[in-house]
Amino acid sequence: MVALCLASAACSHSAAPSSAGPAPRALTAVETTLLYDAEQRLVQRCMAAQGFRVWPVARHPVPDDRSFPYAVDDVAWARRHGYGSDIREAVERVRTTDPNRRYLAGLSARRRAAALTALDGPDREGPKVTLPSGAVTGRSSRGCTSAAENRLYGDLDDWFRAENVTDDLTAVRVQRVLSDPAYRTAVPRWAACMHRRGHPYATPAAGRAAFTEAAAAGTREEEKATAVAEARCATATGLSATAHRLDGHYGAVLRRQYHAVFEDRLRMEHEALPRARSLLRTTPSPTE
Repeated sequence: MVALCLASAACSHSAAPSSAGPAPRALTAVETTLLYDAEQRLVQRCMAAQGFRVWPVARHPVPDDRSFPYAVDDVAWARRHGYGSDIREAVERVRTTDPNRRYLAGLSARRRAAALTALDGPDREGPKVTLPSGAVTGRSSRGCTSAAENRLYGDLDDWFRAENVTDDLTAVRVQRVLSDPAYRTAVPRWAACMHRRGHPYATPAAGRAAFTEAAAAGTREEEKATAVAEARCATATGLSATAHRLDGHYGAVLRRQYHAVFEDRLRMEHEALPRARSLLRTTPSPTE
């Protein structure tokens, strides 16, 4: 729950063997947002029953927010946002003006603790899974977040496992690309291109850090100029093409390796769509 993770420090999300039949198609962006909105509505209703208020928050409150894990390679985006310092500021404004945060801040310490317990559950007894990255994550089954997911997806343990495993594979895929010899071979070519343009950074991560870490002192115009140079060099040296090729390759490898979990997640999401539509059509928001 994006809206509620802004308010709670205990947020964490993530299937039984796949049944026979063809794999479901990927959800559309509209369908994904539908499930997100329905889950928020269920959490609202659960929290209201315990005497607390929750406000929904847009799934993508800053539409231009994008991730470039290998190198910024969109010149137009870099020209507008540089390395995204303006977007980070916008995200922080959304976070600080979130009505859920303001609401929690206005509660007494006792009521605030009770609200977070209602949301996340009173303990850690519930679904637990070891992620592909090696980390272990779990959550109480007795909070409103878990109750909402159980209602929407049909089985909390199966959904928790499927969501968390498939989400974790994004970071696994990125790390495999960054560690691949082909990517590592392309980086020095990119660095030489950047040096010729007056930006002596050894890696895309170093260039980004110069403008995004706490001690960064560059101006917005310098940030944009460096990010534009990065994007042009990423294209000119083949770094971008190499990264996208490897990303597709490792994505396919991981989808084959974890195909049952991916299929289980998609199947549960498709089964949840009619419930989500019915819920949003028939259940008003408690804050309306």
